[in-house]
Amino acid sequence: MSTDTTKPVVSPAARRSLKSSSGATSTPLSVTLGRYSAIILWAGFTILFGILRPDTFLSSVTWRLTFSEGVVTAIVALAFLVPLAAGVYDLSVGATMGTGLVLMNWFGLNHPGLPPWQVAIGVLAFCALIGFCSAVVIVKFRVQSLIATLGVSQVLLAFQLFMANNRQLTGAFESSWLDLGNGQVLGIPVVALYLLVLAVLMWFVLEHTPVGRRLFAVGSNPEAARLAGLNVERLTYGSLMTSAVIGGFAGIVFSMKVGTYNSSVGPGLLFPALAAVFFGASQFARRPNVWGTLIAYFALAFGVKGLQLTFGPGTFWIQPLFQGAALLIAVALASRVVGQTRRSRQLQREAAADDAQAAGEATPPPR
Repeated sequence: MSTDTTKPVVSPAARRSLKSSSGATSTPLSVTLGRYSAIILWAGFTILFGILRPDTFLSSVTWRLTFSEGVVTAIVALAFLVPLAAGVYDLSVGATMGTGLVLMNWFGLNHPGLPPWQVAIGVLAFCALIGFCSAVVIVKFRVQSLIATLGVSQVLLAFQLFMANNRQLTGAFESSWLDLGNGQVLGIPVVALYLLVLAVLMWFVLEHTPVGRRLFAVGSNPEAARLAGLNVERLTYGSLMTSAVIGGFAGIVFSMKVGTYNSSVGPGLLFPALAAVFFGASQFARRPNVWGTLIAYFALAFGVKGLQLTFGPGTFWIQPLFQGAALLIAVALASRVVGQTRRSRQLQREAAADDAQAAGEATPPPR
């Protein structure tokens, strides 16, 4: 007596239809709207505070000021974005920004004959060295990136305090240097144009070059990327060095805008930058991306500005509360996106395995 254990052959189209009807691969409206939730949030803030404070919130002065104030933090967020694409967390970006700022001020005060642009080039080179050292600790000594870069940030803070002699540095630059950070072009803050140029460059590299595709491949699955022939260690080095250079550039831009150094500047930018990156990772491409990061940051920045204008300048607690809550929500959204992506990939692998098995069973054995 024989028992037929042959599984029924189900076509891929039928299987996709069954999964779609069960909701496994369908895309609900909430997911689609979630990809543009930062834009919706920004529009909501604009409508809400435009009604509550139309004379101040909707003024061109408020919008120019908010964009100008947020440029440096947005650059720090883009610095954090680069290694995150490769699956590495760089918590030293704020401290690297502060290091670039203290070096600009120190050389401006102690070597006034040096042109600031020459000092800026040296600062970027020094920041690249910082990124290289972080990569050595992570790659060679196998230290988790969170721990390694957190330790590097404390070393950099000690370096800043030593260079500044634990005091505020001011008066290091002439007006010509400060004009580069406080001017306007057609009514647009010039620093916003610096940010735009950097964003376009990063977007092109990450989305339209082999380097960007390799970074995302490493961030998605380092072992699979290594088996595919990618040099994971070299990409990690490059991402951390690039992150540090962008962080140093943020310090240079801050020296153009404000011209003073304070030890609390760099670390204070880390949390809003992280919130922007993780919130932006749930936007558009559903992974870390440039435009999602920028839109997420400025949506949150305009929310903070609207609350400050509504409740008055005495509500100093609004900004840390808003940024802390935004970071928690952003990380939760990013974790949900990662979970959905993993489940989708698992379903795809299972469907591919089923198709291969069905094809093998349907093909008669050779005689």
